[in-house]
Amino acid sequence: MAKKLFVGNINWSASKEDLENIFGEYGELEEVVLIKDENGRSKGFGFVSYVSDDDASKAQGELNGFQIDGRPLFVNEARPQEKRERNFR
Repeated sequence: MAKKLFVGNINWSASKEDLENIFGEYGELEEVVLIKDENGRSKGFGFVSYVSDDDASKAQGELNGFQIDGRPLFVNEARPQEKRERNFR
């Protein structure tokens, strides 16, 4: 199974292709997802999955703190999303 990284603090002007270019230098990518709002604007975070766990670990170590347009990236291993209760009033 591929190792998935959470990437936060992404500049809103950065594109999925920007992430593919930066993270692709560290190994073969399985998937790159830039999270967007309902209007198609970046929410400032996304996920990058590598085919190789070793490549993902290297990218995490090298790119955590890497600056894109003056903003340092936060790169960490992604965790499963916790279930949240919805409060309907």
